Amino acid sequence: MVSRRRILGLTGTGVGLAVFGAGLVGCGPEEAAGTPSGSSKPGGDKKGGGFTTPPPGTAPEPLWRAAAANTSLSGNEALAVIGNLALVSGDPLVGRDMATGKEKWSRRGVTTPGAKLIFGGGTLYLASAEYDGDVVGLDPATGKETWRSRLGKQYEQPRPIAADDRHVYVLAGILEKDFTTPNNVIAAIDTTSGKIAWREQRDAGTEEFGITAAAVDGRLVYTDYRENVTVRDTATGRQLWTKKISRSNNRRFAVHKDLVIVADGRRLRAFDLAGGKERWSLRTEEFSAFNDPHVLDGVLYAADSARGMWAVDPATGKQIWHNENLRDKATQAWQFAKVNGTLYGATEFDKDGGVHAFDAATGKLRWTYNDKSGDIQQWYVAAAGDRLAVMHGKRIYALPAV
Repeated sequence: MVSRRRILGLTGTGVGLAVFGAGLVGCGPEEAAGTPSGSSKPGGDKKGGGFTTPPPGTAPEPLWRAAAANTSLSGNEALAVIGNLALVSGDPLVGRDMATGKEKWSRRGVTTPGAKLIFGGGTLYLASAEYDGDVVGLDPATGKETWRSRLGKQYEQPRPIAADDRHVYVLAGILEKDFTTPNNVIAAIDTTSGKIAWREQRDAGTEEFGITAAAVDGRLVYTDYRENVTVRDTATGRQLWTKKISRSNNRRFAVHKDLVIVADGRRLRAFDLAGGKERWSLRTEEFSAFNDPHVLDGVLYAADSARGMWAVDPATGKQIWHNENLRDKATQAWQFAKVNGTLYGATEFDKDGGVHAFDAATGKLRWTYNDKSGDIQQWYVAAAGDRLAVMHGKRIYALPAV
């Protein structure tokens, strides 16, 4: 059976990094809509910046809540925490102070609908809203434009997919004389000059979307709808290796030291970053499939479609723990954050989902936050010091990381 995630991914709603009955705390849609932008709510602050740990099974209340212009088209890059600001992809593009929820800056019409928030080398990169073939760079602290590429009209709407200190990496169609774009390239734009450092034409039939990418230690790693894992040299663009997997992996993979780890149906698979050799594989139970892997503090975490939670040694693939006691309690998590000894998981498309808090050492469920809005949009979570940035539909919250 095709999952809701796959259906929505194929229709462009994303990528791109999850039912409890007790202890659900939050606001309904009317309360959220009527709360002034950035207003504060009591959340158990202690003197010195700490928070009160809630009773077992009880979620904390939001510290603040505000409206968000999220469209869901940008998938797992729709929410980012950079410094002390939470950024939400949308129009306007907004940066909010994580401590107060107050809007620090807002830019309307700065990028295209569904733009991914791509951060590298201290700059936030976005496709230009003017559809002029440029990529723009913003200072994430102020929202002001600090950089712009000058690629000309040969490249049809480049879309940033990853960035590092030297390059921003884009996918772009090559505009032909008849204004068609039958071919597309992956290219690196030099962040000093704003010009193309290298470009490589992709194989015939490849698509310009459905790409998840990361630039790590001189390697550009990406997966696509065509069930490929590909690695290129970031300095030259040369393809080092590519592998077929059994299903599309278009939302998140993990890179740990010299390994790239992908969810491939029933298996988590780790490939050597340099040469592509498979180093280990871990299989989940029959009729189940792994969700997106995350490596946090040296441990790989992943949920599966049978609502199991896994902690795995990313170097060897050996199981640390496997919590199978969530099947009647929790929808599966797709995106994770970790603060101290607690693992937080944001769930997929389920009105009864939310953000789960797990004991990172054992996998035991501690609490779930749900805003009771009834919205089936997926949840997002990102760590911000001792707080969590949480997004659901067109709402953003700050929760204490307790």
